[in-house]
Amino acid sequence: MPDLDPEDEKIVILARSTRARTQAAEGAAVRDTDGRTYAAATVDLPSFKLSALQAAVAAAVSSGAEGLEAAAVVTAEPLVSSASVQAVRDLAADAPILRADPAGAVQEILR
Repeated sequence: MPDLDPEDEKIVILARSTRARTQAAEGAAVRDTDGRTYAAATVDLPSFKLSALQAAVAAAVSSGAEGLEAAAVVTAEPLVSSASVQAVRDLAADAPILRADPAGAVQEILR
């Protein structure tokens, strides 16, 4: 893992543990501007689908978050989907998005 702020490491760990616990395609976590964290996994139901990052942003917003400091997604995919990136950008134009592999190693930081 690159040198990360301990709070950024925390959201990577939360995202990884959420993915592992649910056996989902992705796990994600976000930290709001008050320092609260929200974690979620991929939602894949017949009636609707959300990426893990979209679900984590939705959890934050539904809890009253008005902005985000950072986001992390753990996935085997080589890219973060544009819909996932846009969900974060809707609340924070410049929050870093950390993409980590299933082992938790950060592969990319989107700014």
